[in-house]
Amino acid sequence: MITNILKDKATKLFVAITAFFVANALIAECIGGKIFSLEKLFGLQPSSFTVFGQSGLAFNLTCGVLLWPLEFIITDIVNEYYGPKAVRRISYTAIILIAYAFFMFYAAMSIPPADFWIGSKKDSGIDDMQLAFGSIFGQGMWIIVGSLIAFLVSQIIDVMVFHKIKKITGEKWIWLRATGSTLVSQLVDSFVVLFIAFKIGNGWTWQLVLAICLMNYIYKFTVAIILTPVIYFLQGRIEKYLGVETAQKMKQAAMGKINE
Repeated sequence: MITNILKDKATKLFVAITAFFVANALIAECIGGKIFSLEKLFGLQPSSFTVFGQSGLAFNLTCGVLLWPLEFIITDIVNEYYGPKAVRRISYTAIILIAYAFFMFYAAMSIPPADFWIGSKKDSGIDDMQLAFGSIFGQGMWIIVGSLIAFLVSQIIDVMVFHKIKKITGEKWIWLRATGSTLVSQLVDSFVVLFIAFKIGNGWTWQLVLAICLMNYIYKFTVAIILTPVIYFLQGRIEKYLGVETAQKMKQAAMGKINE
């Protein structure tokens, strides 16, 4: 029986999607501590916007935002073929494993370092390896909490919006339900993480929180639109792998789950 389950294409696909989803989320969290200039990435001079009275704003983003749009694409694909229960399952799995990873990071930071290791990279310009290690893996607790809560809330909203649009449009216009649900959930994600991590955790003003939220959302909005063709590409590959008949049955079953 177990062998038959593991040979099932739909099951193998779900396991592969879940593994990538969790790995991508964990990597995004780990690299999120680095801030980069989007303008400089494209060889441009940094902008200087004034939003909500907050001046000097530019597209300075965390490296994590490079990967998060993929999470929402995967969410929409899982929603399409496996339904909202499956989305919740992979979301909870990702959150539990990310929390576990950060617990282990903090445990590793607390372990006394070997004396020789502390200064082992002085020739490379790193005087204290313990300090460098802690700086990379020791993100503030409010950032971790804010990120996890924002991720969970935005995933739930993404599922709800996706299925509400699909109820209206049926099988047509996958771009509308995929992109529309992403645009709404990304707005919530951007606000919640900044509110918890920086308004509550660091005492930022509402003016600054809203201004940076808008800058982040402009980027996410643009990327969501650009990545819309990826949805169609993945849908085509999945239906080729599963077979059109099986894929159609899965879509129908996924829609039926919203009434459970």
